Amino acid sequence: MTDSNISSSSSSSSSSSSSDSASIATVDQNVRRNGRMIDDGDTFSPKVRRWRDVFWLAIFMLHLIALGFVLVLLGLNRFKKSDRLNIDRYTNRVWEHNNGLTENYWPKYAVAGGVVAALGCIWLLLLGSHANLMMKVSVHILTTYLAVISVLCFWCKQFFWGVAFATGAALQFLYVISVVDRLPFTMLVLQKAVKMVWSLPEVMRVAYAFMAVMLLWMGIWSFGAAGVVASSRGDLGRWWLLVVLSVSLFWTGAVLCNTVHVIVSGLVFLVLIHGGRNASSMPPNPLMKSLRYAVTTSFGSICYGSLFTAAIRTLRWKIRGFRSKIGNNECLFCCVDFLFQLVETLVRFFNKYAYVQIAVYGKGFNRAARDAWELFQSTGVEALVAYDCSGAVLLMGTVLGGLITGTCAGVWTWMTWSDRVIMVGSTAMLMGMVLVGLAMVVVESAVTSIYICYAEDPLLIQKWDPQFFNQMSEKLHQRLQHRSALAREILTQNQHDTHMQDIFHL
Repeated sequence: MTDSNISSSSSSSSSSSSSDSASIATVDQNVRRNGRMIDDGDTFSPKVRRWRDVFWLAIFMLHLIALGFVLVLLGLNRFKKSDRLNIDRYTNRVWEHNNGLTENYWPKYAVAGGVVAALGCIWLLLLGSHANLMMKVSVHILTTYLAVISVLCFWCKQFFWGVAFATGAALQFLYVISVVDRLPFTMLVLQKAVKMVWSLPEVMRVAYAFMAVMLLWMGIWSFGAAGVVASSRGDLGRWWLLVVLSVSLFWTGAVLCNTVHVIVSGLVFLVLIHGGRNASSMPPNPLMKSLRYAVTTSFGSICYGSLFTAAIRTLRWKIRGFRSKIGNNECLFCCVDFLFQLVETLVRFFNKYAYVQIAVYGKGFNRAARDAWELFQSTGVEALVAYDCSGAVLLMGTVLGGLITGTCAGVWTWMTWSDRVIMVGSTAMLMGMVLVGLAMVVVESAVTSIYICYAEDPLLIQKWDPQFFNQMSEKLHQRLQHRSALAREILTQNQHDTHMQDIFHL
């Protein structure tokens, strides 16, 4: 298994003994730290809260208002009457005879909304008792489901989408194979995160409330999307409009997900600092404080980070998984390693751990992301974070929920309007992923808070769950030793190559 920052580790390691002693000292420093690095007075203090990333807040709100207006126009133009607002005159060059109406497709999206709402509620209701089973099912079923969808696409003569889903199934299978040895530790972290979330019932209420808000926006969004599918534009024009609408829905969904992330992270962090939900030192109304900061001073940072974080994180998981299984193909390794180092640079400025820093300290997004990553690297916890695949496992559950939603909407569309099945199915799938992601994010928020707390003050985790603290410390020690051995091996190989070159020149 190959981890990140190999080159930097090799250059900093002068000998095998110094590498081992450095890794062990880092673990001991984390485990035996006596002082609290976290100042309770700095967390959730209104004196230090300022509005951050206001530009992105304005951009998001303007985009939301403008898009809402456009969606209503697109939906009304085909509602009960073709070209009610005479918009089709602007598409003469790509004119297509189509008598479809908004109400022909809007019920399909309504079914998608009902299915995904049910999936999200089931996930939250079963979170305490069957979460581990549900996560395992997501990991192992997703590849099969993608393959089945691929076969259905080929059967419907949708060859492009058949190849796309088949490729997705192959990539998913290869990724799971590459990280299968990490899954036991990942499941352990997820179990502890679920334990934390389940002890905070107000977190569930926050998730339900934001899912309701997202459903309301999806009602407006699907009204416009149904109008686009029913419009007289050619396929190319419809697809371009749907892509634009999908990007907007993805950003809006990511903003709501990350708002929940900030709210839950702030609450979990407070619980870990004060030693429990019912501790006498807990400030009054911690949920309302976290909510107020998330939707006011920190909302611009959330809007900014939501544009890039998810895409960069997904790319990093895939590259890391393939990089670890390349073997001795030096040419391929160099190409993948270049991409990996590029993504690692981006991760320093766009990572999900920034949201914990935003929740607790009210920092701007870039500074929060950089501080979180530097904290991980300075304490050695980055080796543990890189080994953990909890985010990828939760993403698999999100994708599976989206596929189920898209399948339900797509099958009904195929029965009535077979030529629109891919348009409706793909956009319904995105709706499903966004809403299921809102249910999943409560667990991911707890995971990120646990890692930040462990990096800042390991005694917080020890106080909360001593057995889990010992397991984390042991795994961190193993990962640092692994990196030291790997750096030592690369250093030895470089010295050998230099020696052979000297001999050749002689």
